[in-house]
Amino acid sequence: MKNIMSIYVYNTLTQQKELFETIEDHKVRMYVCGPTVYDSCHIGHARSVVVFDVIQRYFKSQGYAVVYVRNFTDVDDKIIQRAAELGMKPQALAEKYIAEFYRDMQALYVEPATFEPRVTEHIDDVIKIIDQLINNGSAYTVDGNVFFAVESFKEYGKLSNRRLTDMTAGARVAVDARKRSPFDFTLWKQAKKGEPSWDSPWGPGRPGWHIECSAMSSRYLGEVFDIHGGGKDLIFPHHENEIAQSEAAHGKGFVRYWIHNGFVNIDQEKMSKSLGNFRLIKDVIQQYHPEVVRLFLLSKHYRKPIDFNPKAMADARTALDRIYALMRRIDLIRNNEPLSRDGHEEATYWNQFCRAMNDDFNTAGGIAVIFNAVRHANRMLDEINTEQVAPKTWAALAVVRDEILQMASILGFGYQDPNVYLKTRRTSGTKADRIDTNLIEKMIAEREHARQTKNWEKADQIRTKLSDMHVVLEDRPDGTHWKVER
Repeated sequence: MKNIMSIYVYNTLTQQKELFETIEDHKVRMYVCGPTVYDSCHIGHARSVVVFDVIQRYFKSQGYAVVYVRNFTDVDDKIIQRAAELGMKPQALAEKYIAEFYRDMQALYVEPATFEPRVTEHIDDVIKIIDQLINNGSAYTVDGNVFFAVESFKEYGKLSNRRLTDMTAGARVAVDARKRSPFDFTLWKQAKKGEPSWDSPWGPGRPGWHIECSAMSSRYLGEVFDIHGGGKDLIFPHHENEIAQSEAAHGKGFVRYWIHNGFVNIDQEKMSKSLGNFRLIKDVIQQYHPEVVRLFLLSKHYRKPIDFNPKAMADARTALDRIYALMRRIDLIRNNEPLSRDGHEEATYWNQFCRAMNDDFNTAGGIAVIFNAVRHANRMLDEINTEQVAPKTWAALAVVRDEILQMASILGFGYQDPNVYLKTRRTSGTKADRIDTNLIEKMIAEREHARQTKNWEKADQIRTKLSDMHVVLEDRPDGTHWKVER
């Protein structure tokens, strides 16, 4: 199923939504900053990776060829410091956390990027760009170090909307007497005893943080490409510095569209090590099913902050339960016989989903469309007399079911066998609420009366309330059966 409507993207560089137009026809070239692998990844990292995973999936669903690059920073001050603390070699530490990153992402159903380069594999590319910058006067050497001369790039600050004249020296960067300006940043660091280093024209050393991404993005995507993404915390100084050094080196524009995702807060507080409220991915997916985590991360527009808390996760779990409960309900009524579209091609919900996604990848709007489709499918099932059902009714139901699965697959959930998911999904570990059997039976009777009088809206409302109580209904020829699943 494809969509022919135009896609609009909010561009951080222009601070407005813009019509998305690729440099090369029907080919998206996208670079997203990956992790610095000195520790386990937290739920904030997961949001960024999942958001751009969905963007990649959606472009592909619309017929675009996608070249997606997500890097690893595997040599850095933080890696060296942490390795020293643990008595490990820096490269061994990096390998440990790269392997853990892959385990986390596999658990979250994140599709691989086209290329996943490491900085240590691209030292020659880094040296080449630095050499260009020195030769054109944009960078200078001091005692084996190379610095970028920020004042040589007249448009510095255009991404973060900052001006050098308005910045206070030392506010965001360490003051270094060797620099011509306190805002000049490091391209190459002189080797220190015991640290990883590589030979260069300026002596042994290693790359600065910002130059790494310029080198790897140009290596795989060219000097100008379509999308660069990452978390909002990377806008300044990292992405600002990438623009300066890339455009200074190549003498042309760098990226067409800059996309940045918002932060994950924890119980309405900023996630930080000082507050001790970090939530590691490996811990979160032990507490909640990974598909529940994905649904939660996509339940707000990617540019807005999202709050990780027990209620939000319980809501996400209940929502995902509804999808799987519907799929199991269809299987039960059909006795696991295939449900055929039988030539029925209408795709109302898919088109609505695409309209949401075309508006700056509005996954929250897309999720709302999915649950409108789930309610519609449940109403259709409520109306079905399993002994006499017209083929066109089954075909219409098949279309809605397929749309739900297609939309869910773009967002990265709905992969499990319904019976397996509903039996094995993780819960928060809190004590189960007391079940009022009389209330449940009364609600089921009210729903049955509503069905008999063809009040499908009321029947659907009762089913939704029961689902919120973790009560799963199974309509069979001998009546409605129910059970509690947590």
